[in-house]
Formats: sequence, structure tokens, C-alpha cells
Amino acid sequence: MNLFSFKGGIHPGDRKEITSQFPLEQAPIPERVYVFLSNHAGAPCKPLVSDGDKVKTGQKIGEANGFISANLHSPITGIIKGIERIYHPSLGKPENAIIIEKQGNEELDYLPTKEYDSYTSKEIIQRVYDAGIVGMGGAMFPTNVKFTPPDNKEINTLIINGAECEPYLTVDYRLMLEKTKEIIEGVKAAKKAVKAGSVIIGIESNKEEAIKTFNAYLKKSDIRVACLKTKYPQGAEKQLIYAATKRIVPDGGLPMDVGVVVINIGTVYAIYEALKYGKPLIERAVSITGEGIKNPKNLNVRIGTLGSELIDYCGGLTENTEKLIFGGPMMGPTVPKQEIPVLKGTSGILALTEINEKESFPCIRCGKCANVCPMNLEPFSIEYYGSKRMYDDAVKHGLLSCMECGSCSYGCPAGIELVKNFKLYKRVYRTLKGGAKK
Repeated sequence: MNLFSFKGGIHPGDRKEITSQFPLEQAPIPERVYVFLSNHAGAPCKPLVSDGDKVKTGQKIGEANGFISANLHSPITGIIKGIERIYHPSLGKPENAIIIEKQGNEELDYLPTKEYDSYTSKEIIQRVYDAGIVGMGGAMFPTNVKFTPPDNKEINTLIINGAECEPYLTVDYRLMLEKTKEIIEGVKAAKKAVKAGSVIIGIESNKEEAIKTFNAYLKKSDIRVACLKTKYPQGAEKQLIYAATKRIVPDGGLPMDVGVVVINIGTVYAIYEALKYGKPLIERAVSITGEGIKNPKNLNVRIGTLGSELIDYCGGLTENTEKLIFGGPMMGPTVPKQEIPVLKGTSGILALTEINEKESFPCIRCGKCANVCPMNLEPFSIEYYGSKRMYDDAVKHGLLSCMECGSCSYGCPAGIELVKNFKLYKRVYRTLKGGAKK
């Protein structure tokens, strides 16, 4: 089998066997949800509700507040109990969240629908916007923005990201197995939206059943499956584009600069549901996994559900749990407590029982970090200049091009926390340049 890949990357143990065989299961509807106004990249949405308001499931409760922003919908039927600042796992600080308390039987307030194949390109993009759909691989970038590139950027290729390269996470895999037909219909809609002539579904080679299932469905289709080498970060946009098409996104550029749009498997499924049923993005699949979870599961979860409720539903944490992560172990943020709400981009809640903390030594410029860097940077040079507070030189060596994937830190024999340092250097540099809020 011809495997597609890119230069660099690492091969951490994937640990997907913990949940890969467990079908998606519907989590109980929570009694209370905490829905962040920042449930997407860009500007927080504008709240449309006040204390005491009655809301239905799917009702719009927040309005996109800018070009890069997204609408927000109620995940449950209930009463608005105010807006409070709650710890936001992606931003690492308290942010405003609408609190909704469940009341009565579920009432739906979905978007109007029509025959699935009758949606025009503009109508699909409008529906994606109306439904508040964002990238569900973690970045949470508003999908309608990806679907509307500038007039001088022609899209000819659509890539569906089914790599799911982060260890432990298995919800995209389960979606590909259980919702194959629906995902393909979502792919066709996305293709129509961006007017792409070519469609590639990229799936890592460790997901053999998903590859077989899609190939069986796509025998007579012009949509093709690219079998990707199992390697991290195979699912990063620039690496996936190179692996599947050999196109190189320029430094500081975007996929649209090489005629490509990339969307995640979960996002495609959300597009299908929004068109077929008028369902806004009010729930998503989440892997509750790791050695610290007593009964790991793959769950369909309402947005705003507390992680503590999902962990309890999975039997709770083992006594030797040492670390809790929202997302995968490579790029997911470590969180200080279980009582944190699920976001539109939360693909997993991971409990680890062992933390391999390495003793740190001075860098000897062995070059291993450069060998694994998927962006072809020299992390040891960035670290040298950053540690000397020579931030302009660190930027010249690619500081701002670093996507913080963690490959360099993983492979560093000196145990230097490179990504942690690079995040600090970026914050300091932007502050010094007057762009701390960017």
C-alpha cells in the first residue's frame, strides 16, 4: 500500500486500543450546561438571552460578532441562569459562559430544511454559518469563513482530515465506521460549497477498517481515499496538504494559497446534520479515555457539559490519576480541575496516570529537534535566541512559524520543554511589539 506522508514528525504510542472498539454512545442530557461565548476562534459571540429566559434545544443564544466569529445555540431546553466567568481550557483563563438549567421535556428549535440535494453552494455556506459550525479537530475556526475565500483564491481541492493523529483519541474513527454514508453526503455538500474539482479523504494507516469502509462506499465515486502513514502530526493542515497533494503552503500562508480547503471528519458530519435535519452544532463526539478513566467510552456529548459529569458517567478517575487534558496528549491543554465545560472543539478528555518528567540539561545542539520538526525549523536555534531574550532573532529563525505540535519537546534528549518556552517567547514578543491581544 502506498502511504502518503511528510518530512519530520514522531511516532508516539497511539494508545487508541483503549476506546477504538467502543461504539459512540449517547451521554445523558446534563441538568446544567455552561456554554462559552468563545466557542470558536476569533471574536466571542454576542449573547442574545438574559436571566430567566426560556430556551429550546437548538435555539440561537449567541450571535457571531465579526467576520471570524460563530453563532451559538442552546444545547438543552431550559432556563437561562445568567452569564458567569468559567475557566476556559483553550484560553487558560476565565471567560464568559451562558449558564442554562434544564427544565421540562426537550423542545427542538432547529433550522428549516428542504431536499438535501437541492441546496445551492451559497445556501450550504449560509447554513454552515447559521448552524454555528466550526472546525471540530480542535482549532474551532468558523467553517463558513473557510468556505468563502477571497475572489483571487480559487479552490480546486477539498481535503477531509480523517487522520486523527493524536494518541488516545478515537471519535473520528468511530464516526467514520458508524456514519460512513452520512459523512460522504456531508463531503459532497462541502465539495459543492467550495466548488472543488477534487476531493481527498486522508486517513491514517492504523485505521484499516475505516479505509476499507470508505473505499467500499466510494468505488464508483471521484472522491478518493489517501492512506496516510501513521505519524504525528499527520493531521496538521500543512502536513496533510503536502502528504496528499505534495503542495507546499508558503510560510505565513494559508491552505487557500495553494487552492485547498481542509475540514475535519467531525465538521463534515455536523454539516450533514445541519442540512438534513436543520440541527445546529449543539453536540459532538468526545473520547473519555486514558489509563486514569475506569470505564473509557466514546460519547456523543452536548456542548457545555462539565467534564466531571462525563468522567463520572465513565466510572470516575482511578486513584493514581496525575494529569487531566482536554484533547490529545500532544496539543491538548492540561486543565486544573474536572469541572470544565466541553467546547465545540473538545475531541477528548484524557486522564493520565504517569507523567514522564525528564530531567533538563543544557542543549548540545544535537539536531534531533530539527530532524522531527514538521515545519522544517531549527528549534534549538529558536530556543537559543529566545532564552537570551533576543526575540527578533528568534522570529527570524521561525518562532512565529512554530505550530506548537510538541514534536521537538517529545524528541529532545536534554528534556528541554521547548514548546512551553516557545509559547512564552511568542507572548513576550507580541507584547513588546504591541500585539499582545493578537
